[in-house]
Amino acid sequence: MALHDWIGFLAGLLTTVAFVPQALMTWKNKSARDISLGMYSIFTSGVLLWVIYGALAGIWPVLITNIVTLLLALFILVMKLRFG
Repeated sequence: MALHDWIGFLAGLLTTVAFVPQALMTWKNKSARDISLGMYSIFTSGVLLWVIYGALAGIWPVLITNIVTLLLALFILVMKLRFG
């Protein structure tokens, strides 16, 4: 595996892990009042496009990390819709 793959994976890992505290806090508090529905809708759409790009381009660090980010973002978005 090339160095640029490792750098891409590490970058994706860090930006993905950044969503974990928000997802946990949203679930724990059963509240998403302070989360912007517009921002998460746009962000989730963008991450979905990154997943598609990673798949089409065959760039596994982009694909794998964005799939995980997409799942976390969708989780937060669903909690926003469910808990307001």
